[in-house]
Amino acid sequence: MTVIAPDATAAVTPDALLSSLRWRIATKKFDAARKIPAPLWSALEESLVLAPSSYGLQPYKFFVVEDKALRVKLQPASWGQSQIVDADKLVVFAVKKDLGPDHVERFIERISEVRRLPKEALEQYKKMMLGSVSQEPARVQAWAIRQVYITLGVFLTSAAALGVDACPMEGIDQTQYDQILGLPAKGWNAVFVATAGYRACDDAYAKLAKVRFEKNELLEKL
Repeated sequence: MTVIAPDATAAVTPDALLSSLRWRIATKKFDAARKIPAPLWSALEESLVLAPSSYGLQPYKFFVVEDKALRVKLQPASWGQSQIVDADKLVVFAVKKDLGPDHVERFIERISEVRRLPKEALEQYKKMMLGSVSQEPARVQAWAIRQVYITLGVFLTSAAALGVDACPMEGIDQTQYDQILGLPAKGWNAVFVATAGYRACDDAYAKLAKVRFEKNELLEKL
């Protein structure tokens, strides 16, 4: 598939980008009756697929929980937060339980297939990745978690650009999520979740000013 660079004249303008980011909030109360149109949700799913990761290795998976009964079970494991059941979409961001050579080999095969390269040409790249995933398990797991956080940033920004509300949620019991969803048996562990939909008109947080430190305090040019 040939990918064409976006036309600068048709790309989002700086003002439009900043406007969507200023509009974005971590939505605390969703309108349970409003649904995300299918084309918009499809684009948001694709934004997760297209998100970058170190080596491009993608040591993660996204579980979209559509079963309402499951979401009710997950709410107590999320400090009772209403977004879990009221938001149109609930995405569980998970990392590979045992990230090792098998995953690297699958990725090499995928590169070979997509780019039509002999696997022999990727041997050096493969060795680099194997070196990274051959460290002590806790260190490999921490690295994988950093990668899935990158995808969250892409997801939140994409949602804002499309006028869809979202809320990143680290306040979950990861062990309970794993048990309820049966993730370890599938080879994954939950890290955090994000909910998406549309804010309720009475979401008090939506009316509050966004609080950030001044740009010159957060950004320094060297």
